Amino acid sequence: MTQDFRITNGAGALTGATPRPTTSAKPAASGAFAAELQQAELRFSNHAQKRLEKRDIALSSDDLARLSLAVDNAAKRGGKDSLVLMDDMAFVVNVKDRLVVTAVDAKSRGEGVFTQIDSVVLAK
Repeated sequence: MTQDFRITNGAGALTGATPRPTTSAKPAASGAFAAELQQAELRFSNHAQKRLEKRDIALSSDDLARLSLAVDNAAKRGGKDSLVLMDDMAFVVNVKDRLVVTAVDAKSRGEGVFTQIDSVVLAK
């Protein structure tokens, strides 16, 4: 089952997913595992969330995995602020913070000029 990432009222959520019950007995992640978990996650800035919502861009869990892998590749090559091209979308990402700064689709790319980036990654 494919789940979509949708921004609604500034909050991101997977659509089609059933919420997990929360328990207070959940162990906290610690040490190297916590660092790995945090590094694997992508965050979206308020600006990026607004752009995704305004442009009606939905990201599936596969899209998020591809975007995360592209950010990993940028980090391995020393990228700091990368333009990630994926299908007909483009994302400007702060690699160190794993923060998606903005998102653009084919319909709203304007002149197609991106500034203040130091690398370009083609997502697989």
